[in-house]
Amino acid sequence: MPLNQRVHIHPAVLTRAAHLIMNAPSTRPALAAIAALVLFTLATAAWAAGRDDIVIADFEGKDFGAWQATGTAFGQGPARGTLPGQMTVEGFQGQGLVNSFHGGDDSTGTLTSPPFRIERRAINFLIGGGKYPGETCINLVVDGKPVRTATGPNDRPGGSERLDWQGWNVAELEGKNASIEIVDKRTGGWGHINVDQIAQSDRLRAEVPAHRELVAEARFLHLPVKTGAPKRRMSLSGDGTVLREFDIELADGTPDFWAFCDLAPFRGRRLMIDVNALPVESRALDAITQGDEIKGAPVYSEAHRPQFHFTSRRGWLNDPNGLVYFRGEYHLFYQHNPYGWDWGNMHWGHAVSPDLVHWKELPIALYPRQYGDWAFSGSAVVDHANTGGFQKGDEPPLVAAFTSTGRGECIVFSNDRGRTWTEYEKNPVVKHQGRDPRLLWHEPTKRWVMAVYDELQEKRWIAFYTSADLKSWEFRSRIDGFYECPDLFALTVAGNPSVRKWVLYAADGQYLLGDFDGTTFQPDSAGKQRLWYGNFYAAQTYSDSPGGRRVQVGWGTGITFPGMPFNQQMTVPCTLTLRNTPDGLRMHAEPVDEIASLRGRKRAWTNRTVAPGDGLPDAIEGDLFEIRADLAADGASAFGFDVRGVPVVYDMKKRELACQGKTAPLAPVDGRVRLQVLVDRGSIEVFGNGGQVALSVGVTPADDQRTLTFFTRDGNVRIHALDVFALKSAWDGR
Repeated sequence: MPLNQRVHIHPAVLTRAAHLIMNAPSTRPALAAIAALVLFTLATAAWAAGRDDIVIADFEGKDFGAWQATGTAFGQGPARGTLPGQMTVEGFQGQGLVNSFHGGDDSTGTLTSPPFRIERRAINFLIGGGKYPGETCINLVVDGKPVRTATGPNDRPGGSERLDWQGWNVAELEGKNASIEIVDKRTGGWGHINVDQIAQSDRLRAEVPAHRELVAEARFLHLPVKTGAPKRRMSLSGDGTVLREFDIELADGTPDFWAFCDLAPFRGRRLMIDVNALPVESRALDAITQGDEIKGAPVYSEAHRPQFHFTSRRGWLNDPNGLVYFRGEYHLFYQHNPYGWDWGNMHWGHAVSPDLVHWKELPIALYPRQYGDWAFSGSAVVDHANTGGFQKGDEPPLVAAFTSTGRGECIVFSNDRGRTWTEYEKNPVVKHQGRDPRLLWHEPTKRWVMAVYDELQEKRWIAFYTSADLKSWEFRSRIDGFYECPDLFALTVAGNPSVRKWVLYAADGQYLLGDFDGTTFQPDSAGKQRLWYGNFYAAQTYSDSPGGRRVQVGWGTGITFPGMPFNQQMTVPCTLTLRNTPDGLRMHAEPVDEIASLRGRKRAWTNRTVAPGDGLPDAIEGDLFEIRADLAADGASAFGFDVRGVPVVYDMKKRELACQGKTAPLAPVDGRVRLQVLVDRGSIEVFGNGGQVALSVGVTPADDQRTLTFFTRDGNVRIHALDVFALKSAWDGR
């Protein structure tokens, strides 16, 4: 390329370089070096346009070739991604990379390239792993001495394994012979190095910290997100204090969706947005805007948005938390990443409903105390007697317990019906190896109980603590064989208020029946029972439900919504009962009666025999359905519904329900099978024989497939009763 050929440099890059230089001497001394780096990049931009990179190594071969390895850290050749026992490695290119996790974090060694001639002004590489200079690093060696070095960006134990770009300015070394040395000398604790795609270039690809100032003038700060982009650490500060800090896959170009940060608490303040690292030519910060409405497609009208299962407006959700009823509102708190489509940045999202069907999402309830100290799962109760002394005003306070990942089990309280929360000043109240505290009031002993997941002696337990005031807790007992997210409550047997059994379960929903005296759970039998099958995890039941009704909500784990600005959903709220069956006492789950408020047009059939190929006499088309069926096989080996192209099958021989490869056992009662099926845009849920079993399945039917049909195989089916309701959206009229 002729040296006099002009190269366009975007004004944003020049502005950023100038800003870095101007601010470096007084307010940000560390930016002086960054400014020099930016200017180097600009100065070499024209030259870079005319010369290809020289790849030193991309680590795509079966072995290291002419590279020399010592020790055991690097194995016999490039790793193919994540190694056994390692967290997921991201950000490398192709299939292979250097990964010194071979043998774990205590293995050591070096990996040295053959000599090469420096022919470009920069050497770029992807690097991840521990930030331990001289111990986990990559070195440029000239005349037998390291002249440049770099480490992974991460010095947090258990932190990210993501590789990002770094580079060296080697302009004054052009023409010299050199080699690359990758080193892992770190032993004891988290410490290794990941490297990929080493190349000589005239364009330095190093990333630098970035920042932008603004005045909070609107309700929301709109953040562009590109799912799968490198994760950046972003913070929002005011007057030198970090107000929000989180990871975000910041879009540098067209975003997949817009996340938002609520600026209401900071309106009128001057704020600083900081990002730990961005390419020098990045325009991602320029794309951030403010507005009083959430940016993007109108919320709840997106193409694949579930219409009567709860999903968050933006971002990821998982475990339901803090389910409590108070003053006409069902509160649904939940694990939430407001800034990304995948798991991370755990906050407590918050929504309320008068009827468990129509939800209104409120601002985030619990923010992490600081980056890395996430707000994990927990529960909430009404402290009617003000045992904790948290009440201010005439109404009893709401009290919640949650796991602070940096501290332990913590207590927060609210005196404004859950809109804002205050931390108990002496948190944590319980410190142990575990998480997910479940609070309940044990009336016979007049004490609070905390059932919490516990890890001890390489076993998984639920531990029980008690307290008179929600502040001081005493360990009482443990029961093993449970993992994560416990729930504990009593149910009357077959509706008889004089006979009760306690139910204990954890995240997988498999439960024990027994007795609980306020300190110890005594199971009736050794074996657990199972009610839910399919996409169902980490369920919790409501405290203080009107009339003593026990309502359960689960996380529809793995029900994804690609291309949408939200991800994952809750299962439909269900009423739990305990009934006698031929196999003994069993818990049953049926959708709450309030679902009927969504019913629209009804189609009904009674006392009809259907032969193979007959189907139903009337065509049914739609998007959302409730099906209630009372069926008996008259020679059929299987029968069911084709729901928008997805078969829901009852197999007579296997005596099981099946949908999308997920199954649930179900025996006929008096020769008949009774089904209730709920069809939404992201799922099909089937309840068999009055809720004896429940099957939740993630499904995204094709947009153009809207028919509902009935089928039978190898014989006839007797339809004693069949009602099909078209359902309305719970979001209509919100």
